Amino acid sequence: MNNFCVNVNAQSNGDHEVHNTDAGCRYLPAPGNRIDLGLHSTCRTAVAQARHHFHLVNGCAYCAWQCHTS
Repeated sequence: MNNFCVNVNAQSNGDHEVHNTDAGCRYLPAPGNRIDLGLHSTCRTAVAQARHHFHLVNGCAYCAWQCHTS
């Protein structure tokens, strides 16, 4: 299980990125710019949870690449 978060700041295309906080991603948002999504076995369940907060959600291309779609 890994801990995930979602960036509260949208990218230029409107997506809010989900990050695996345990992966050491260099694009991890600052603590004040993220919502903790808790522990998940895959990024797919983390993305699903993030959709409760934001309509457009995408996995980070570096630390949640399995869920990166755009």
